[in-house]
Amino acid sequence: MLYRNLGKPIFFKLDPEAAHHLVIGGLHKTAKIPGMIPVVRGMYGVPEVPELAMDLFGVHFPSPVGLAAGLDKNAEAVEGFSSIGFGFMEVGTVTPKGQPGNEQPRLFRLPPDEALINRMGFNNRGAEDMAERLAALKSRRIPVAVNIGKNKLTPNEEANADYERCISILYPYADFFVVNISSPNTPNLRSLQHGSELASLLKAVTDEMASQAKHHGVDKSVLVKIAPDVSDEELEYMIDTIQKSGVSGLIATNTTISRDGLAHGNAQETGGLSGKPLRARSTEVVSRAYRQTGGKLPIIGSGGIFTAADAYEKIRAGASLVEIYTALIYEGPEINRKLHRGLRELLRRDGFSHISEAVGADHR
Repeated sequence: MLYRNLGKPIFFKLDPEAAHHLVIGGLHKTAKIPGMIPVVRGMYGVPEVPELAMDLFGVHFPSPVGLAAGLDKNAEAVEGFSSIGFGFMEVGTVTPKGQPGNEQPRLFRLPPDEALINRMGFNNRGAEDMAERLAALKSRRIPVAVNIGKNKLTPNEEANADYERCISILYPYADFFVVNISSPNTPNLRSLQHGSELASLLKAVTDEMASQAKHHGVDKSVLVKIAPDVSDEELEYMIDTIQKSGVSGLIATNTTISRDGLAHGNAQETGGLSGKPLRARSTEVVSRAYRQTGGKLPIIGSGGIFTAADAYEKIRAGASLVEIYTALIYEGPEINRKLHRGLRELLRRDGFSHISEAVGADHR
């Protein structure tokens, strides 16, 4: 209620990107004030309970609800986000070299639709900067995944090297990696999802992961984040290629370029749409991926999750974990306690003793 009655009215009077930087900066500074992180955790933290904890990708997740990439692009607020009830978080998307991203304005709210449109364009300070920030963390309460992409000026035929470079720089500091080939805001990026380019990229990525694992003496997992805006045939090919590549899982889905059913005037803005309008399509992609792989390729469901019922829908469709982003903007940090409590109630309703029993239940 604190966010809805006090924080949100203030933030929503600000330019969306200005509000974004205010939140990131605030969480960054909060972590540096002695005694403040325990206060934040007391206000918004979620205790780990056995029925919701998951072990996946060689990583322990205290909760199945994570923070999607795009909010903490430079790993500036890891300690803060780790204290408000998330079970894991993605940082990035990060590119080998820092880049400013697209021209402003590039982030838009659609309040009646409970959605956002962004065309940020992978604005970030680069892999070396992120490595320094992650290395400086004294401890981590939750797993941190690094979401990696290619620089805007890197042609697709040279994209493999950008992903390899990010992995080589950040391997010691990530709990796992996510390959972003599905943002609509970097020219030609989504074409890496199709044809021989996808197979070539994933071979380069898995080879680099194997090389780094040998060098550092520890194996880590890599996932692929896919777009919702593909045909059934394209999706089938993508999932088949991803499964054959040897990566550990996928994230379904990134933002959409669809504008169906929107009410707000900002619907005309270009960029990727996130929030409630994406919920049904992202769940459909989760379901198709689970069915095609026979549940053998773990899935993180992302897109339009605002309630425990939304999260549970994706889990029953085949997601082992889920992520939120837009809901945090609209609902505030209280949302994690609501999701946590609601998921436990839904498990009890359906007679499940652990969240893993609900994964893919709609297919049985």
